[in-house]
Amino acid sequence: MQGIPQDLWVHSQDTLADGAAPSHLDRRSFLALSALAGGGLVCGLPSIATAARGPTLQAELVGLVKRLRAEGKIRWDEKTSWSVYDFTGRKKLVSVNEEEPRQAASMLKPFVAQAFFYTLGDSGGRLQYSAGIRDTMEHMIRKSSNTATTEIMQLVSRHNGNMGPQATEHVLKRHAPQVFRQTSIVEYIPANGRTYRNKASARDYSRFLYAQWHRQMPYSAEVLDIMSLPNHDRITRGVSNMPSDVRVYDKTGSTAMLCGNMGIIECQDRRGRPRPYTFIGIIEKANRTNYYGRWITNRSNAMREVSNLVYNYMRGQHRLV
Repeated sequence: MQGIPQDLWVHSQDTLADGAAPSHLDRRSFLALSALAGGGLVCGLPSIATAARGPTLQAELVGLVKRLRAEGKIRWDEKTSWSVYDFTGRKKLVSVNEEEPRQAASMLKPFVAQAFFYTLGDSGGRLQYSAGIRDTMEHMIRKSSNTATTEIMQLVSRHNGNMGPQATEHVLKRHAPQVFRQTSIVEYIPANGRTYRNKASARDYSRFLYAQWHRQMPYSAEVLDIMSLPNHDRITRGVSNMPSDVRVYDKTGSTAMLCGNMGIIECQDRRGRPRPYTFIGIIEKANRTNYYGRWITNRSNAMREVSNLVYNYMRGQHRLV
């Protein structure tokens, strides 16, 4: 898929806790950055002088996650991934453990919708996007219905050689292999929601959202429309400084081992111009919790603290309302 940037740079070395950036540059990196320093912004990369003016959003986010760990709001056996992309500035602001495949849970459901639309285009008219299928899609994404998700996945399978749940992954990677690089779909989502084997990375979600926003996939407007229907998200609702009139296109994911949310938050600046950005947060537990209700509530609130930090940063950058 042409036009998707090379993930817009700001990578962190995952060898450090929660993606803290390395404190040194190798000689080649130093020379390359030095060559850019005199030219200011080159291809969207800030000069060394610009980057040194203050802490980056990534550094602030890593610091906040460390504090949340110290306070017990994220525990020692829980891994995290974070990603933020600013559509207005056209740059990646946060990339923490982005490449790590993690449990997908219900965050996979917009991928399932996209697999259906790819299949629709390939079907030669044998498959139709009916009002009934639209209702099933709404139940799958807005209501997070596992039964509806399995129904759409089985429909994709029937039109792709009866491959079972793997058909969804096969279709996505056939059409957009550069987007769904760490995506693995090997099981249907059971009615009880206990799905732990399907995986995707924060970077896959980031690439997917970028492609949707720029209408680089079939029926992107439809997918975004369904993702924008009101739901109980963790990245705008209950976020302390977030305005009530922001629009969010998102999907949550929840199991006894995962708390996640991926989406696009569309704010406005003081002149009424849209200032959208992506936010992806994933907290993955090594073992199932025995206290699901309390655990998912506490991790959801931790994610809201991180989303609030990102919104405050974006407000300062873009003079948001």
